[in-house]
Amino acid sequence: MKTGSRRDFLYFLEEGICYLSLGLLTVIPVADVIMRLVLKTGFPDATGLLIHLLLVAGLLSAMITTKSGEHLSIALAENFFPARVKKIAALGSHILSVFVVTIIAWSAVSFIRIGLMGRLICGIIPDRIFALIIPMGYGIMALRFARLTPLQGKFKIIPYAVLALGTFASLPIIGKALWLFDPPSFITSISGFLYDLAWYIKIPSVVILVTAAFAGTPLFVVMGGLALLLIEASWGEIDVVANQVYMALTQDNIVPIPLFTIAGFLLSESKAGERLVRTFRSLFGWFPGGMIVVTVFICAFFTSFTGASGVTILALGGLLFSILSEHVRYPQEFSIGLLTSTGSIGLLFPPSLPIILIGATTMTNILKLFLGGIIPGFILISAVIIFGIVRSIKVKVPRERFDITAVLGNIKDSVFEILLPVLLVGGFFSGVLSITELGAISVVYVFLVEVLIHRDIALRDIITVFRKAVPIIGGVFSIIALSMALSYYIIDTQAPQNLALWMREVVQSKVLFLLLLNLSLLIVGCLMDIFSAILIVLPLVSPLGAAYGIDPVHLGIIFITNLEVGFLTPPVGLNLFLASYRFKKPFIQVCRYVLPFLLIQLLVVFLVTYVPAFSTFLPGLF
Repeated sequence: MKTGSRRDFLYFLEEGICYLSLGLLTVIPVADVIMRLVLKTGFPDATGLLIHLLLVAGLLSAMITTKSGEHLSIALAENFFPARVKKIAALGSHILSVFVVTIIAWSAVSFIRIGLMGRLICGIIPDRIFALIIPMGYGIMALRFARLTPLQGKFKIIPYAVLALGTFASLPIIGKALWLFDPPSFITSISGFLYDLAWYIKIPSVVILVTAAFAGTPLFVVMGGLALLLIEASWGEIDVVANQVYMALTQDNIVPIPLFTIAGFLLSESKAGERLVRTFRSLFGWFPGGMIVVTVFICAFFTSFTGASGVTILALGGLLFSILSEHVRYPQEFSIGLLTSTGSIGLLFPPSLPIILIGATTMTNILKLFLGGIIPGFILISAVIIFGIVRSIKVKVPRERFDITAVLGNIKDSVFEILLPVLLVGGFFSGVLSITELGAISVVYVFLVEVLIHRDIALRDIITVFRKAVPIIGGVFSIIALSMALSYYIIDTQAPQNLALWMREVVQSKVLFLLLLNLSLLIVGCLMDIFSAILIVLPLVSPLGAAYGIDPVHLGIIFITNLEVGFLTPPVGLNLFLASYRFKKPFIQVCRYVLPFLLIQLLVVFLVTYVPAFSTFLPGLF
């Protein structure tokens, strides 16, 4: 078999196992619900099987994301650096990624050899079988980073030399895996040298890693590098990094993340958006600002599922822009500003993936977080709608005739999509179904509706939907895995508690602290995607919130609303760049169009921040 065809076969096998794992993550919870209701017994060891399938799906998704070069990163290099600097940044990013990921792969070998106890899943499958995906996954990612390094000719050997260097740096844990706790003297000598070296180069290496993050290096690589460096510099065992990867990707409370992501992409790839637009347009188009109501609610609906505001802008931006500007005749600048600002407006509503991730990160009850987001979410939606209605009256936008026949016909066409949030809210808040079961049921429901009933998506195109969803899943899970490793070191040094004590002494006013928190989170929202921000920044912010007596639910909602606005904040707000790309307008113009909506959302941020009752009232009732 030729090298190219062999590589294609391996890619096909890798994708097939990944999609099979994601499919089983959907099927098992649904089967568990059916067996519980019909047979009064659940699926055998469903939780154990699910979390280990999650581990497999997470690492395979990360491998696929590495192949496509879509790992989450800070976009400064891509958006602002000149072409030559971009090339240097890309080269440095790949070299650093090869080195760090190689060490993580070897640490996983040591972890499986020594640290994994070896329980049986479903009574027959050793968990070590599932855990083998960790060294294999990171090993393949290291090789891919090496192969994709932008070097030609004789210089192509450099990344493979770095891979060998990463293996040398891993000798302490390789020796530990081979000889357990009695390695030969030369391994002990090398270990001592590497521990001392890590101590002496700790500060410059941290500076290099942070600089690399701003230059576009994948954030999971930066976090993994920091974890490895800081643990080794403190004479710790670096195979604890792989241990934390295993623990992070076998949490049952993050199983819903890939499920709702897939459901969201099934919706965005179908014509569900068009049907919902027609329905809400016929319902609200008769009064001034009716299309504003339509736009805001449709965008909120889609973003609540995908968790990624960019998907909403790219998937629905063209359709809604055409209706707003060409059919309803809103000014182009107003339409672009509205669509850009509403791209992230649904992150406060169930089944918001960021809220699920906040709950998992801070160990806060997800039901309370969902309840806490409802009032702030409706305040945000109402503020944008009121502004839209006022603007509609001012520019005298023509209204559409209310036609009850058209309304009923459109509702009939979109009834299944309209019932989806009702199903989710009813199932979750009633306590009948867990969030994982709801995620699985939502995938099955959307599949049946969009593939078999409406036939918007052909069966052969399901793979395309998975291919679009996997980079989100792989990017998020890569960061979840290594952020937990970095958090292990940070928590072990008691840095969050010490920071909270210092902050409490320096800033005694709770109001001033909240103002500083707002400003900090706006900057974070400019620079990072929401998943990275939650996993990297929130563990540091949570002890500060506790020190100032801020309710965890209130803090979570403050976090999300600030990040939503950060996406719109120049000069590096992510949604500004996506809108510039989608609507083919200069970046500066998009910033100007978004400004009124940015000011409105900033006002809502301050309301949510300084009036805790908006976030805590509903959770208090339940």
